[in-house]
Amino acid sequence: MKTRLAIVSIVLGLVCAACHRNASQPPTEMGAHAVQWLTDFSTAQAQARAQDKPLLINFTGSDWCPPCIMLHRQVFSQPAFAEYAAKHLILLEVDFPHGKIQSEAQKVANEKLADRFGIDGFPTIVLLDSTGKKLGELGYQPGGPKPFITAIEKLRGADATSTPPG
Repeated sequence: MKTRLAIVSIVLGLVCAACHRNASQPPTEMGAHAVQWLTDFSTAQAQARAQDKPLLINFTGSDWCPPCIMLHRQVFSQPAFAEYAAKHLILLEVDFPHGKIQSEAQKVANEKLADRFGIDGFPTIVLLDSTGKKLGELGYQPGGPKPFITAIEKLRGADATSTPPG
């Protein structure tokens, strides 16, 4: 899996080189609307259990993957998502950056999680219930927070007739 993930990362990096020039600036947080992304799976899983909330895992190439950067800018950094996440989710970022510095321990932990969940492309969003059961996966979707939140709600099995915030 490690080799396959490395090859996918390299290929996507090369394919997206032209787009990367336009989207290479790291995303910025929106002050009061910034959401808290954990980076340790055990901590995130314990919080999900304790708060009885689903765990949303964002497998990302945060500083090189154009769809990942767009997902962050169009969804994760928006007030509607921040409000929804604060009430309904525990968030875990599993990052595979090219330029950001990560500890070796973080790199190893991220690779183990990617292997565990069979990740072969970015972005991949995995949603687990509070007990750790996988509810489903999402990728980048255009349209901002509302369709993304709706997709999360469908995975959670929430009432499809309710209107999500945003």
